[in-house]
Amino acid sequence: MSATPEKPPVEQEDVAVYDDAVQGRAMLWSSGILVGIAVAVGIGYFVLHRKPAPRAQKITALSAPVAKIAAPAAVPTVRFADVTKSAGIDFNHHNGATGDKLLPETMGSGVAFFDYDNDGAQDLIFINGTDWPERQPKSAARQTPVLYHNDGKGHFTDATAGSGLEVSIYGMGVAVGDFDNDGLPDLFISAVGKSRLFRNLGGGKFQDVTDKSGVGGSDGDWASASAFLDYDNDGRLDLFVGQYVRWTREIDFEVGYKLVGLGRAYGQPMNFQGAFPHLYHNNGDGTFSDTAAKAGLQMKNTASGVPIAKTLGVAPVDLDNDGWMDLVVANDTVQNHVFHNQKDGTFKEVGALTGIAFDSYGATRGAMGIDSGDFRNDGSLGLVIGNFANEMMALYVSQNAPLQFADEAITEGIGPASRLLLKFGVFFFDYDLDGRLDVLSANGHLEQEIGKLQASQHYMQPAQLFWNSGPGHGGCFVSASAAQSGEEIFKPMVGRGSAYADIDGDGDLDVVLTQSGGAPLLLRNDNNLANHWVRLKLVGQKANRSAIGAHIVLKAGGATYQRRVMPTRSYLSQSELPVTVGLGKTEKVDSIEIIWPGGKKQTLQNVAIDRLTQVEEAN
Repeated sequence: MSATPEKPPVEQEDVAVYDDAVQGRAMLWSSGILVGIAVAVGIGYFVLHRKPAPRAQKITALSAPVAKIAAPAAVPTVRFADVTKSAGIDFNHHNGATGDKLLPETMGSGVAFFDYDNDGAQDLIFINGTDWPERQPKSAARQTPVLYHNDGKGHFTDATAGSGLEVSIYGMGVAVGDFDNDGLPDLFISAVGKSRLFRNLGGGKFQDVTDKSGVGGSDGDWASASAFLDYDNDGRLDLFVGQYVRWTREIDFEVGYKLVGLGRAYGQPMNFQGAFPHLYHNNGDGTFSDTAAKAGLQMKNTASGVPIAKTLGVAPVDLDNDGWMDLVVANDTVQNHVFHNQKDGTFKEVGALTGIAFDSYGATRGAMGIDSGDFRNDGSLGLVIGNFANEMMALYVSQNAPLQFADEAITEGIGPASRLLLKFGVFFFDYDLDGRLDVLSANGHLEQEIGKLQASQHYMQPAQLFWNSGPGHGGCFVSASAAQSGEEIFKPMVGRGSAYADIDGDGDLDVVLTQSGGAPLLLRNDNNLANHWVRLKLVGQKANRSAIGAHIVLKAGGATYQRRVMPTRSYLSQSELPVTVGLGKTEKVDSIEIIWPGGKKQTLQNVAIDRLTQVEEAN
């Protein structure tokens, strides 16, 4: 068998040459593929990101926005005439000043309109000071409050003698309310020292029941703003009595306040300790119990433990419409207090939470008088507070959430115009009967020589009247001028207390302003606009007889007007109990609903316009 010949062996170098050739061709193919991919990616990127061909530019003309300017509101001509002397008023406030510059001397006193004999005419009482015991002249006549009887036509006769009100005290403020539900309005007079409660006996006679009632306080008190209200809805009027500061003659001289170049001056409240208020619960037997501590009204400085409040104004008002009266307290140089009724005889202080305690920057102000009202007729509540000179008047307005308020004084037109003056007696009232609540402020400085230090300030200052123009004018309030309201309402005076009432039965609201150490100003409203109105005098049965706190909802001409029976307004003062609702040119009332204190609702139909209607609570 023959053998097959073997192939010669392959050398390693030949294999290496072969592998290199294969790898070379592979590299060439790979490079080509990568270049192709790169070119494709580049083309795709160019296609996707290429800029479009420029188009012809189209230029649109632009114009700057033009702000809408609200049409100016025309303030109506409604003149106020000074009828002080012709109406029979010859009162002159006595502050006891002899040059010692004691702080109470410059704080003035209040005034009240009230129908003490139920004859349908609003009478007047002026609260008076007296001589200091250390400086009392031997032959000086005793100074007392002065009571004037109204004949129904706006003429007054001094009825003080024999009335029982001839009590010489250093009076400050006054509160009106029928605390014993006998149909006759009674009087509480706050004072430096012991305050007084006078029960109306009828026939122009009053009985001092201070000691029996237990509401006099102590000789060391300085009682200021006071108010009757039924805080527990038991049908009996209770009594809130605010205190200003802890004061004695000795403390005042220890403070030793001076003005550079002028010597001793009236001290500032920040140099005096605050004081606790009183809250007297009506026991129903002619006596009262002070429940302020138990009710949560005694606010203390958390650092020092001393009382905070330095009260000059109080507004009893149902802030959240839950049927229970709350208290908003205006304090001087410290935060305002808001006491929310907890419906169990106690209150919770929520001033900071509501936004009412401070101004918009978190600072305190020198708060004096205060009032509340639905000035927009939209259900939002307004709280107006008169503040010190160079501080704007506050106008806290309820917002969408319950118990939330914001100061809208600037946007509503009342802030900047009021800044310069020192504002005491402020209140809402509808002076032209157009259905919108206007604002009046009584003004005056504390220091007689202030003009020597501040050229912009004067001791005697004019009142301010703000007409409510309604929505659509860039703010509700517009300052009325002498050309529109007469010069006499703007007569400079040392303004303090203020109140309103219809003194002559013509339906419009007349005004009285008091001044410290001087004569008051009684102003008759000469409204000739022929606007219509409704006046309601409410008489409680199960609710307190004065119907204080009753809520009135009147609908007419497509508008809804909300008002409350509340005499406590302004600074240390009380306005009439009957409620006036202006209707403008509307000639018919659609309906009136009354929510009495305690929650009972009563609907009235076919109520006559341009006259007073008395409404008794239905059983």
